[in-house]
Amino acid sequence: MAVPLLKGPFTVDMYQRLPALGVLADDARVELIGGQVVEMSPIGDRRANCVRRLNRAFAPHVNLAVIDVQSTLVLGEHDAPQPDLSVLKPRADAYLRHPRAPDTLLVIEVADSSLAYDRDVKIPMYAAAGIPEVWLVNLPANRIDVYRQPVAAAYASVHSVSRGETLSPLLLPTIILHAVEIIG
Repeated sequence: MAVPLLKGPFTVDMYQRLPALGVLADDARVELIGGQVVEMSPIGDRRANCVRRLNRAFAPHVNLAVIDVQSTLVLGEHDAPQPDLSVLKPRADAYLRHPRAPDTLLVIEVADSSLAYDRDVKIPMYAAAGIPEVWLVNLPANRIDVYRQPVAAAYASVHSVSRGETLSPLLLPTIILHAVEIIG
């Protein structure tokens, strides 16, 4: 479980000012969860490789959506996580500010050592914000857990996809990916 790095609570606006105040480095690996600034897990080789595979798998579809890799997603006044990959609605302003929950079609978290944190903390937060779909790439189990139909702080539909199977984002059904492309 992530331990708060700074004593909060912080709003997203306060959190975004911390680097300018010299409290956090611009490149600090942190995110805002429940008003607390928490340190993110280091990115190991397997996780980084999976994020690159996801980026490559979605790249041919940039005409349908904006692909955001390891960038801030503002979910509310006290939540600004950095999912491994966000698939966003195209916008004319090209996202001059960080995207919000209504901009989001799909969030993907890649979990190795962060599995419990991603599943037990971040996925309920995404559901509470109304994110329509989350994929949790469970590297230890070599599968992708697909969460759909957010209801309060949970998803009503959860199923797993393994090697040899395909999956498509709920709101972009013309994109068909092979699980092995993602898991490796």
